[in-house]
Amino acid sequence: MATPLALVEHQLAAYNARDLERFLAAFSDDVEVTRLPATAPAIVGKAALGAFYAQNRFNRPDLHAEIVNRMVMGNKVVDHERINGLGPDPIEMIVVFEIESELIRRMWSLSAES
Repeated sequence: MATPLALVEHQLAAYNARDLERFLAAFSDDVEVTRLPATAPAIVGKAALGAFYAQNRFNRPDLHAEIVNRMVMGNKVVDHERINGLGPDPIEMIVVFEIESELIRRMWSLSAES
């Protein structure tokens, strides 16, 4: 059984490798991604998540996320990330992952610019 921490580590390694198939393997088919302060998900479903990351993230050769700080509480992992390669300057993000049935079921993100 994968721990929430191991699962989030897996998706981070796949993200940094820009390996879409390995990245998507960490998510449930009905994953929901919400960009705070919005309350409704911006992305629903693994297919939509894959399309977004293929078109807007994994096509960027300098994409790289580093963990500044991390907390684990039960089935939730909270990351403070610094993401390079999306623009001229790094972007600071808080990302909360909620794990259900050994897959990421929900993800909330908040950028320093929000």
